[in-house]
Amino acid sequence: MPIRAEHDRAALAELLSRDPVLHAYQLGDLDDFFWPYTSWFRRGDQVALLYHGVALPTLLAFASPARAAELATLLTELAPVLPARLWAHLSPGLDEALADRFVIESAVGHHRMALTDPARLTRAAPAGEVLGRGDLPQLLDLYSVAYPGNWFDPRMLDTGQYVGIREADELVAVAGVHVWSPTWRVAAVGNVTTHPRARGRGLAGAAVAALCARLRDSVDHVTLNVRADNPAALRLYGRLGFTRVADFVECGLRHRG
Repeated sequence: MPIRAEHDRAALAELLSRDPVLHAYQLGDLDDFFWPYTSWFRRGDQVALLYHGVALPTLLAFASPARAAELATLLTELAPVLPARLWAHLSPGLDEALADRFVIESAVGHHRMALTDPARLTRAAPAGEVLGRGDLPQLLDLYSVAYPGNWFDPRMLDTGQYVGIREADELVAVAGVHVWSPTWRVAAVGNVTTHPRARGRGLAGAAVAALCARLRDSVDHVTLNVRADNPAALRLYGRLGFTRVADFVECGLRHRG
């Protein structure tokens, strides 16, 4: 069956909800908050998303190992209509489906983790206060020092799902979300960092623990992405009850033409 654009949110939700942890980001993008910036493509029950709400469009395509070949076929058919430059999050091996048309750049392995043992959250002594729009200047200052180049949409502060820790009225640690969707019952933790001079004291873990406790009131699945070459973060999230559930690659794509 040929690839086609899909505009039916209910149909997409039904397909993506079959594995809400693997597809947490895509489910979140069905919300009105992100939906206007999305283009969806479908071949059978395989789905790929092109997100336009960032400077460099981002392709998301995830499948279980048993279904990866089907999704690879979709990507091969989709490749001719993709932008000349984009970023991509792809299940292992799917970059090969695009290699004839695109140069693969800056590929980095990542793990998708899910909160499977929430009882462990108390190990970090949850701490922090909820941040809002009024905290944006301090938050941007913190990111500029502690997490330059991170993807942060200030609109996400309106969700009420950012937790910060202050010392002497200065924001020194934060944990937030990339996705928070009570509609689809999923969340993705992100934008977690600590000021360099405050690191090593467990502040990020305390903020993540407090955030996850809040998230569990409104969602069924709390997920996050972490680089495979970041053992400190992997240890932290494992200690807080997260389990590695899938692997994927983040990479740049540049058209060979």
